[in-house]
Amino acid sequence: MESCGRICPFCKNRFLPSRYQPQQRVCSRKLCQQRRKREYHRRKLESDPEYRQTCRDSQRKWRERHPDYQRQYRMKHPEYVEQNRQSQLERDRRRRLGRLVKNTLALPVSTLSAEVYLCQPEKDPLVKNNVAASQVYIFQQPQRSSVAGG
Repeated sequence: MESCGRICPFCKNRFLPSRYQPQQRVCSRKLCQQRRKREYHRRKLESDPEYRQTCRDSQRKWRERHPDYQRQYRMKHPEYVEQNRQSQLERDRRRRLGRLVKNTLALPVSTLSAEVYLCQPEKDPLVKNNVAASQVYIFQQPQRSSVAGG
């Protein structure tokens, strides 16, 4: 089987190892090599405190040499800023929902991609939220008009 080549663990394609690297386990495709390097780096960060500190120092030095990089990037990429803002709102919503004490809903609301709102009278805190029978209300956001009114 070894003479027929190996199977890349990432793309699942067959490949022949380099004669200069007979222990090669990943094919030579650029995406597979990038993934191999990325996984090595992640494992090394987890297991080697000295390597982790060296990487932190390198990042810190780079930021010191490029103090305006983030500000300039955000100015040049407003779509990134808006996407990040929306993503942060979604993370905040999920975090708030995950903090509900003893939330025993049968539906794992913290993993939904939709927005979920639990509504109940203000006098009752959202503690021991045992919802045995419930009604689900689906609200659609109003469509924004692309025509400026005025």
